[in-house]
Amino acid sequence: MTPDLRIADEVMCELARARAKFPPFHSGHEGYAVLAEEIDELWAEVKGQYGPDRLTAMRKEAIQVAAMAIRFVQDVCDD
Repeated sequence: MTPDLRIADEVMCELARARAKFPPFHSGHEGYAVLAEEIDELWAEVKGQYGPDRLTAMRKEAIQVAAMAIRFVQDVCDD
């Protein structure tokens, strides 16, 4: 599997996990708030201390940002 497909697969798995755990976004405001929270968590990892787990933590948060962006499109923009 190519790196691009591996990343896309991880994003889709995270999206499925979030869908199973949380209800759909009810509005653009709610979707934006969730996406902003994920961006804030990524930013916190980016600003964090350097160490062996830093790249893994940033990657995890970036995957969550991507999944929530897809969810925003599906829940808010598409019918």
